[in-house]
Amino acid sequence: MTINYAKLFNRHTTRQSQPIPGSTQVRNSGDGYSWQVDDWTRLDRFLILGAEGGTYYITERDLVKQNHEAIVRCIKTDGIRVVNRIVEISEGGRAPKNDPAIFALALVVTHGDAPAKAHAFVNLNKVCRIGTHLFHFTEYVNAMRGWGRGLRNAVGRWYVERQADDLAHQAVKYQQRDGCSHRDLLRLAHPKAPSREHEAVFRWIHSAAEGQGERTVKRKVNGEDRVATYAAAGKLPTIIEAFEQTKKASNKAEIIKLITDHDLPREAIPTQWLNEVEVWDALLPRMPMTAMIRNLGKMTSLGLIKPFSDAKKLVVNKLSDETQLKRARIHPLAVLIAQKVYAQGRGDKGSLAWQPVSKIIDALDAAFYATFQNVEPCSKPVLLALDVSGSMDGSRIVGSCLTAREASAAMALVTAATEPECEIIAFSAPAGGGYGGMHGGGESGITRVALSPRMRLDQVIKQVQAIPMGGTDCALPMVWAARNKLNVSGFITYTDSETWAGNIHPAQALRQYRNEFVSDAKAVVVGMTSNGFTLADPNDRGMLDVVGFDSTVPAVIADFVRE
Repeated sequence: MTINYAKLFNRHTTRQSQPIPGSTQVRNSGDGYSWQVDDWTRLDRFLILGAEGGTYYITERDLVKQNHEAIVRCIKTDGIRVVNRIVEISEGGRAPKNDPAIFALALVVTHGDAPAKAHAFVNLNKVCRIGTHLFHFTEYVNAMRGWGRGLRNAVGRWYVERQADDLAHQAVKYQQRDGCSHRDLLRLAHPKAPSREHEAVFRWIHSAAEGQGERTVKRKVNGEDRVATYAAAGKLPTIIEAFEQTKKASNKAEIIKLITDHDLPREAIPTQWLNEVEVWDALLPRMPMTAMIRNLGKMTSLGLIKPFSDAKKLVVNKLSDETQLKRARIHPLAVLIAQKVYAQGRGDKGSLAWQPVSKIIDALDAAFYATFQNVEPCSKPVLLALDVSGSMDGSRIVGSCLTAREASAAMALVTAATEPECEIIAFSAPAGGGYGGMHGGGESGITRVALSPRMRLDQVIKQVQAIPMGGTDCALPMVWAARNKLNVSGFITYTDSETWAGNIHPAQALRQYRNEFVSDAKAVVVGMTSNGFTLADPNDRGMLDVVGFDSTVPAVIADFVRE
């Protein structure tokens, strides 16, 4: 019997269940073979996508562990570079959630060398911008290490470097989280108040936490209880005085006056008044963008937001203000989640329900596109390929209600809205059933998707959900384009890189396509989960690996394909 060694060792066409001979490919979680991303790419994926909920193949615990190990290696290599990257992504509003950045910063102050820790402490205020962030940070730190002088000083600076009025706002709005309060942190950090007003706020924080009323704080002196008056240290900011008055208010008129006179946030209002439409009417004009987006369903259920109402007009105007959206660091994912939940007329948790107002849905739709960085089109033929396999449907984006499958369609629409020559396809089950790819049948597992940027996002999500799932074969876009003799300059694949089902690897299919059609065709792999794999050959300068739902990605893709 003669053995055909060319079939056993073929660098041009290799089944995805085997590594490309001579390559550095590794087995991925779907039992196919991909390249392993380097630790710095893994850091970016974690900072933007996190590891909440795990993926179809990897549990949340294992995914966090894998990312943790990669981040620690980066910290050991260059901790200052890690801190700079954390600050860049966090401050730029490029990630859907700030928690991964906070966790990574806690890892630096645990595993970094002295210069890296010092750099992390100096930048604590840039990453932990509000009280909730600081509570999360200290929770992570407490799980990893003790409190040394550097950490105490850094947390102390978080309090003393703020103006007294801002500190009071933080104390009222973010009173406690994760079993931690401002009093707990003040007792650990021992900051020295820079002014009488700061001292008054510090004393109020202690007294409010101890339930001593609004004017006194009890302290131990020589073993005896002594009562001190915090007002003696300096005048309290008016927001604290107003907050204390809300606790004594007997009717909603008093609450409304306190809101309008002192700009009280929703968190300062006692729960019993938060079912009054007039109270929400007073809160809405001064409500921060993020809080407004989160509470659209509640305000609609109470009848404040309804067709032709002033509240509806105000919300639409706010959502249409691109400057406000960017200043508030509103991430595209936050808008997409809000649009999906609001359009369905009920929350994903609880019993709250409402009748959606179409103008609000349209405004959220427009706001989604506005939250991305301005994109200059590459003006070349672009093929957008959506991985709609089971693993994409089993992975959640940053622990949200959106699957990677749904989010990838929304991301693709941003490119489709800017590119004059664009086609969208999806890997799917073939017409005759089965998986396609190496299992055969149908149009090689490709479905043309009639998505248009003129469609609303909720309609797009429904259409993508209806596509039958198939085995993951990420070589299909190149194979399909070659079979149909299409001249494509850029293949953009939204995937979790768990490809396994094809007779040829995506990198090999791209090289064959270049040889036969467009010699400088580019390929961009948009990673939709924070696992450690990529389809992009690290030795191919015409392939780029980027992180899905980074708000800068559409612009990066256009620049790469254009160049």
